Amino acid sequence: MASPIEPTVPAPEQRRAGALLRRPKLWLVPTVLAALVALLLSLLYMGGIIDPNGNLHHLPVAVVDADTGAPLPGQRENVGAQVAAAVVAGSPAGSVRWRQVGQAEAQDLLASGKVYGALLIPADFTASIAALTTGHATVRPTITVLTNPGVGSLGSSIAAQIDQGAAHQASLSIGRELDSAPATAAADPTARLLLADPVAVVTQVGHPIGQHSGLGLSAFYYALLLVLSAFITGNLVHNGVDSALGYADTEIGPWHQRKPTVPIGRTQTLVLKMAMTAGILVLTTTMVMVACVAALGMDAPHIPLLWIFSYCACLAVGLGVQAINAAFGTIGQLVSMFVFIALALPSSGATVPLEATPAFYRFLGAFEPMRQLSAGVRSILYFDARADAGLARAWLMIAVGFVVALAFGFLMTRYYDRKGLKRLVPQPPPS
Repeated sequence: MASPIEPTVPAPEQRRAGALLRRPKLWLVPTVLAALVALLLSLLYMGGIIDPNGNLHHLPVAVVDADTGAPLPGQRENVGAQVAAAVVAGSPAGSVRWRQVGQAEAQDLLASGKVYGALLIPADFTASIAALTTGHATVRPTITVLTNPGVGSLGSSIAAQIDQGAAHQASLSIGRELDSAPATAAADPTARLLLADPVAVVTQVGHPIGQHSGLGLSAFYYALLLVLSAFITGNLVHNGVDSALGYADTEIGPWHQRKPTVPIGRTQTLVLKMAMTAGILVLTTTMVMVACVAALGMDAPHIPLLWIFSYCACLAVGLGVQAINAAFGTIGQLVSMFVFIALALPSSGATVPLEATPAFYRFLGAFEPMRQLSAGVRSILYFDARADAGLARAWLMIAVGFVVALAFGFLMTRYYDRKGLKRLVPQPPPS
């Protein structure tokens, strides 16, 4: 008996790109998302750097009055005290937070990164000013500006400009007083020209860092490498596990594969992804250090501490990426990009000081990971791993990030599992 002839299934009609391009719905989602991302990134990145001087808010700078000279005739304070008071009073309200301290405390503040620079009035300042009117002057009065490149080249430069401007104004003020003094009435024109601006301003490095420190930027770029490595590792694990378990297609060039779906809940999937992320980050953290320290010669004291800190920082970011992806699904990678990169970079305070950014960025800097990680790396690389230079807060925020990532991720996946929102999808039909 002849078997019945099975009807043939016609092959689906192949669509052409030109016809699909005329579908408005095909354009809607990518167009809106791309435009919003471009707009937000432009506002975030340019908004933080566009006007540092105009956004100055309590930039910490030290003033050291080491002048031990007696007050000049007819004055109650010596010239050093007058200059220090004039410097503090002469800044625009709220722009600079002057810290009037002794010389030893100023060095400690520079060595812990708590000030961006210092203005030093020497012990013989009044005596050298008085000598200008007697004709027996042997040295020119000097005010020293101390920079702190460890806090970043731009922050140190802004502080140096503020110090130099304040010292120059003090010199002009002293010159006006000397010009009106009776002792200078008979001075020749050359001497009077010198007395009009009598103080020399000398700039020195207050807390030196190594030559292979990128002018104070190596800490920022190293922290950025940690965040990017953890972010990329987390997303590679996320996509790789989904492909291996049959929840996503694998496509490389013209080759396409869909593996059989493995039945597994959302919570167990998150456990798997977090465990793999923690393991792989051991290697990626080591590779970052090998490239930066061993291959490129970056100045890096406290190498064991730097590795431990780097791994813990990467782990907190990597677990955060997995938690966000588990909670938000397909758009999780976009959300985590904003959390760990788009919002974090302009609020890190590593290139432009947070004190020179709008209030929104100072708010973000209180909790965004790049701010905490760059401060911790900066402490290890430049400030002898001092806890009060940002390392203690960095460790605290890493612990907070670790706990938040675990709590958020597992709360969301357990909620989805209890609601029966499984990830099982039907297998593709055989060709």
